[in-house]
Amino acid sequence: MPTQRKIVAVVDDDASMRVSLERLLQARGFGTEIFPSAEAFLGAASAADCLLLDIHLDGMGGFELRRRLCSAGSRLPVIFMTAFDDDATRHEAASLGCVAYLRKPFAGHLLMEAIADATNSNPR
Repeated sequence: MPTQRKIVAVVDDDASMRVSLERLLQARGFGTEIFPSAEAFLGAASAADCLLLDIHLDGMGGFELRRRLCSAGSRLPVIFMTAFDDDATRHEAASLGCVAYLRKPFAGHLLMEAIADATNSNPR
């Protein structure tokens, strides 16, 4: 029986980051769903196996999106990413139950490890 391709949703308001992540993920065999905002993600019917989520977004931030997803009963694994790293941000990300926390720029192998952790704990 063939293995179903895992889908990674990416929410980032930086267009170049979205394009780079989409290319990397597709090159590694993942399906992708790409969103420029938390609001766009909420308005979509996502089939994602995990969510790669920027913390600092225009409009609704990544932490607020995670809270809304949790309130709605979502068990979608989240990998937070940020260019603005500090102790308070790391602590809040951990308290919201992220699978991984990546500081931009990050190495591709760190992202792949985080996605493996997220999708292995969330079989479709």
